[in-house]
Amino acid sequence: MRVDVKGRNLPVSEELREHVNRRFRKIERQVSELAELEVEVREECNPAIADSEVAEATLHLKGVTLRARAASPDIMHSINLVSDELARQVKRHREKRRGRREARAAATSGAPRAGSETPDGDVVLEGEVIVAGEPPPEASSAA
Repeated sequence: MRVDVKGRNLPVSEELREHVNRRFRKIERQVSELAELEVEVREECNPAIADSEVAEATLHLKGVTLRARAASPDIMHSINLVSDELARQVKRHREKRRGRREARAAATSGAPRAGSETPDGDVVLEGEVIVAGEPPPEASSAA
C-alpha cells in the first residue's frame, strides 16, 4: 500500500510520517498492495475552534474509495481516531465482499434454487424438497 502524507498549515515531520505508517499498518495488511492511502493533516486557523488539529484519510481501493475525518486538540490523537475509523470501514467492506463472493459461489455450486426441479422430478420450494405427487407437509398434518 502506498502512503502519502500531506500537510496544510502544518509541517509534516519524519516523526509524523512514522506515526501514520505505524497506525495504518493494520489496514495495510488487509488491503491490496495496489491500494493508495492519502492522509492529510491540517491545523484550523480559527482560534474559536477547540479541535483545531484535523486529520483526513482517503483510501483508494479497487472499485471503492473509503474516507474518514477526525478533529481533536492534538494531531497524533486525530490520526489515531482516523485510523480506527478507516479500519472499521475496511473490515465492513471486506465482510460485504466476502458475503457476496460466498453467495455467488453458492448460487453456481449446483444447489437447487427455489421453484426449480431436481433431476428426480422433485420441486424445491425455499429449501424444501417436495416429491412430485405427494401433498405438502402442511396439508398432511392438517388432514
